[in-house]
Amino acid sequence: MSGYKLSIHDLTRIAFFAALTGILAYISFPLPFSPVPVSGQTLGVMLAGLLLGSYRGFLSQIAYILLGVIGLPVFAGGSSGIGSLFGPSGGYIWGFLFGAYIIGRLFESFNNSNYIVKFFFLVTGGIVVVYLFGITQLIIVTKMSLTEAIVSGMLPFLPGDLFKIFIVTLISQKGLISAFRTNR
Repeated sequence: MSGYKLSIHDLTRIAFFAALTGILAYISFPLPFSPVPVSGQTLGVMLAGLLLGSYRGFLSQIAYILLGVIGLPVFAGGSSGIGSLFGPSGGYIWGFLFGAYIIGRLFESFNNSNYIVKFFFLVTGGIVVVYLFGITQLIIVTKMSLTEAIVSGMLPFLPGDLFKIFIVTLISQKGLISAFRTNR
């Protein structure tokens, strides 16, 4: 992507989705059986990939992570700092980068596909990537087995993520994507 120019519109949209992901982190509650809280962040990740595309969606999540690293309380439950990236839920945060990218890339590749295909690729493409990063780091940090990590780090989040995917899929059907991706 060398030589790729970002317009002021691009930068504004990237900043907006970094902020949106941080705001959605405040929709958060702990689970008694998991070191990872339920949060609204993945909705921001999905929307960033869908509405910004792969490259800008990825950049929005870099901006989001940098905001948290410098101390702004934008991670789940208002946490911040570099330590959040290396704790039990840090893998999910790293996964946001690649989840947004994959969602954007798949949407760009399958833009003419039907509703069900988009839904399938949003589910498998983005959220599964976030879960892979999250579960991997959860295993490393907590020394859980793979089964324990899946039970505490993925299964409790599936219903909420399916609801978020439903919301994102509805947005994709309302013509907001083409309106948002234009450079007007």
